[in-house]
Amino acid sequence: MPLIKIKRLAWIATFATLSGAALPAAAEVSFTDRSQALPLRQSYEGEWNHYVGGGVAVLDCNDDGLPDFFAAGGAAPSRLFVNTSGKSGDISFAEHLIASLSEVTGAYPIDIDGDDILDLVVLQDGPNTLLRGAGQCNFTAAPTAWGFQAGSEWTTSFSATFEAGQSWPTLAFGNYVDETNPDGPFEACDKNYLLRPAARSFGPRIPLEPGFCALSMLFSDWQRNGVPDLRVSNDRQYYVRNGREQMWHMTPLAEYTEAEGWPVMKLWGMGIASRDITGDGLPEVVLTSMGDQTLQLNMGKGVMKNAPYATGTYSSVPYNGDDGRASTGWHAEFGDINNDGRDDLFIAKGNVEQMPSNAIHDPNNLLIQQADGSFVEKGGVTGVGTTERSRGAAVVDLNKDGLLDLLVVNRRAPLEIWQNTTAEAGHWLAIDLRDAGPNSRAIGAFVELRLPDGRIQTQEHTVGGGHASGEASPLHFGLGAAEQVELRVIWPDGQTSDWARTATNLILRVSRDARPTLLLAEEP
Repeated sequence: MPLIKIKRLAWIATFATLSGAALPAAAEVSFTDRSQALPLRQSYEGEWNHYVGGGVAVLDCNDDGLPDFFAAGGAAPSRLFVNTSGKSGDISFAEHLIASLSEVTGAYPIDIDGDDILDLVVLQDGPNTLLRGAGQCNFTAAPTAWGFQAGSEWTTSFSATFEAGQSWPTLAFGNYVDETNPDGPFEACDKNYLLRPAARSFGPRIPLEPGFCALSMLFSDWQRNGVPDLRVSNDRQYYVRNGREQMWHMTPLAEYTEAEGWPVMKLWGMGIASRDITGDGLPEVVLTSMGDQTLQLNMGKGVMKNAPYATGTYSSVPYNGDDGRASTGWHAEFGDINNDGRDDLFIAKGNVEQMPSNAIHDPNNLLIQQADGSFVEKGGVTGVGTTERSRGAAVVDLNKDGLLDLLVVNRRAPLEIWQNTTAEAGHWLAIDLRDAGPNSRAIGAFVELRLPDGRIQTQEHTVGGGHASGEASPLHFGLGAAEQVELRVIWPDGQTSDWARTATNLILRVSRDARPTLLLAEEP
């Protein structure tokens, strides 16, 4: 079995080897408020058309290994913040000027043209914007030759994939209420659209009908058959009676049906989080809503089953205070907060505005997974369970210390930054994928890590999900006491690398060569 040779990038963090002693069952999680790291107030503002949205896009736009972010402002300015955190581990950011964009609801990073520089898809109430990355956190308008059609809808969700045999990505845009419909807003949901490749550009927009006020979309190979499908989570608040959650086949383009085992499911759907948390290699999903935050277990063969209530993820009402009304969940994201080898779950929550049916002071959830697979609430004791009207978020290592931090976008309140200061956390590994050709970031790949006890952790590399928020950052694995693991990648075209042994507590940039084998980028 080959050993991965560590040829470090200039920015790869190195850490002292932890002792081989067994870790505690779960390190006590702690966070420190670093919101003052921003040079100015950033918040998501606006009236009715900005009750939804409020996303954040995380990307390393200057290739220094530190994640930067673009935050939607709605009716207020949207801003790009460059990470200036130093070797001391402190977190800091500086504003970087970017094209002035109005009515921004969210954003997602993706390399459209395969030049290995991340571009930025910006969602707006009105024509969406596609910005081409020019390096050093600079962006220009997408070239006309790309054929990008912005539309004029109120866009609130996005996902992307590379379909088999294509040299250009497929983009999916989810739209909310049709503001031009005089009979709206109820039952006036707009169409969603696909942009599919036409060689190295986009062809005409393809409508996805019916649309039911989409608030989250995710391309995922959820069946592990090599073909991604498009899941769409929809807001029942506006489709009212005749809508449903949706899963779309891409070829032929059609919704899954009950005859295929896809039951009719109605939610006040807000966000989608996806991760294999059972260890069988199949991704589960959490669907946030106004009420239950539903965890669906992937049973295989195209069947999803709601997890038992005792799992602890439903989080239907606030866990503190005296407001017993239903919660409103928005962005959800998995990540191993204490690196114990079990993925945890963060859920951003907040009332739409002053909706009387739902809790007004609705704390964010930090659900820590236990050894038996159940989840325990830690939002209150860690301080991250704030009660602003939270919307988008990101779970990401901001300072390369191997601990996942939090960014939280709030409606009419300042953006929050929470530094993970958990002591005695476990080992970890972060995988930064690269691939030759147009799909430079290997969207659609699966990364597997095999631990010494034989357990396998699996992550799918996707673009989409969450609520109006996307990340292009290394895939983070918590590994508990493991000081070495075995790694392999199932690449988007189905090729599978050999298992290779690697040390832990590293950020690895992994690519494949013609054979294909696992490589690390050379030091500049």
